[in-house]
Amino acid sequence: MGGFFGVASKEDCVFDLFFGTDYHSHLGTRRAGMAVYDREKGYDRAIHNIENAPFRTKFDRDVSHMKGYMGIGCISDYEPQPLIVRSHHGTYAITTVGKINNTEEITRQIFQRGNAHFLEMSGGDINATELVAAIINQKDHLVEGIRYAQEIIEGSMTMLIMTEKGIYAARDRLGRTPVAIGKKNGAYCVSFESFAYLNLGYTDERELGPGEVAIVTPEGVHTLAAPGSDMKICTFLWIYYGYPSSSYEGINVEQMRYNCGALLAERDDVRPDNVAGVPDSGTAHAVGYSNRSGIPFSRPFIKYTPTWPRSFMPTMQTQRNLIARMKLIPVHDLIQGKSLLLIDDSIVRGTQLRETTEFLYQSGAREVHIRPACPPLLYGCKYLNFSRSTSEMDLITRRILKEIEQEGRHVDLRVYADPDSEEYKEMISRICRQLNFTSLRYHRLDDMIASVGLDKCRLCTYCWDGRE
Repeated sequence: MGGFFGVASKEDCVFDLFFGTDYHSHLGTRRAGMAVYDREKGYDRAIHNIENAPFRTKFDRDVSHMKGYMGIGCISDYEPQPLIVRSHHGTYAITTVGKINNTEEITRQIFQRGNAHFLEMSGGDINATELVAAIINQKDHLVEGIRYAQEIIEGSMTMLIMTEKGIYAARDRLGRTPVAIGKKNGAYCVSFESFAYLNLGYTDERELGPGEVAIVTPEGVHTLAAPGSDMKICTFLWIYYGYPSSSYEGINVEQMRYNCGALLAERDDVRPDNVAGVPDSGTAHAVGYSNRSGIPFSRPFIKYTPTWPRSFMPTMQTQRNLIARMKLIPVHDLIQGKSLLLIDDSIVRGTQLRETTEFLYQSGAREVHIRPACPPLLYGCKYLNFSRSTSEMDLITRRILKEIEQEGRHVDLRVYADPDSEEYKEMISRICRQLNFTSLRYHRLDDMIASVGLDKCRLCTYCWDGRE
């Protein structure tokens, strides 16, 4: 995943840029960067690895010498960015959030049209942000190039481009990721997370629509390309990615999670002693479940965050599993002899949740009932970087379905996505046994959509039902 923040101000913007970007640290784990523009000094940029230290620590020295009235910053899981590019459009800085599925095809076309080489590499692959810049540079005008990139990229691509004139903000064609605009006296900002500018004195201005391109200056925000009518915003933003104080399309993340837990409770028939959430994203879902069911909420384990915040998670999966377990400190008085109902945002591989469950049993739990806050994940995400480095066969559901196929039975994913089918019930039963849960019940897709409150046609639910 990744996040971004941009500021256009009549005064120096570096303070706002620094803290606004830092507020996106929950969205990325590997790289971060800031670029600023000053009329006298021109462009300046800093990029650091944030795998083993927080954003503020790495950029503290840079802030003391950077100067500019415009700036863009990003937190990224993959590409070093922002990049500074010089082309026939002039010099500009660019940062992106998204996923390109047809990189090879686009690269081949660009080479055929005379582009000599790509300089930025990320893990041996072409830097996606540089590729977006190369696409934009195929056109005579900047906005034309942005629209062209949105058209030919298969996946999604939201971008900020900073020129001497202002910051061009472009939301991806179907609005899978959000773009929020904030304002205060003498400045405007653009942000992935809408909460990121509130403590900096900005108030909500509006959100960009799907595919909309706007230019942000200290004087205001002006639309250069109108938004489209179709939207497919990622539902997982509310379930997991989003910070509790953020809102997308006017719907707050924390409130949605309360709604989610409440609807989970309405369909449940177990009566545990306590309801708990897997920190952090599962906590609000558990509060909603507790409020609706009347079953007491408790915290049988506490997440130790002073030295292991979320942005410190290593990239190797074995290390991630170890760190995830080490973060959780048990409260034995709230576990011993208890029947617990545990809500997590989702089950992906199942490894961490199985280990958490075993951890609770070893700490004296009598029962552990698991309630994921979303339906079973059956498809790897094609549009964002949620499962970029993950094969679909890493999903616990697909491993179970492979076992069923090896038994000589035909597997139709659409049938296994239907919560009312016998095949779905068998899949859930097998997952429950394999992960050693007392019971397992996933959130239904229709209930999850109702928890958000938007029409299904405006939500991306591909990872659950395969519908584009």
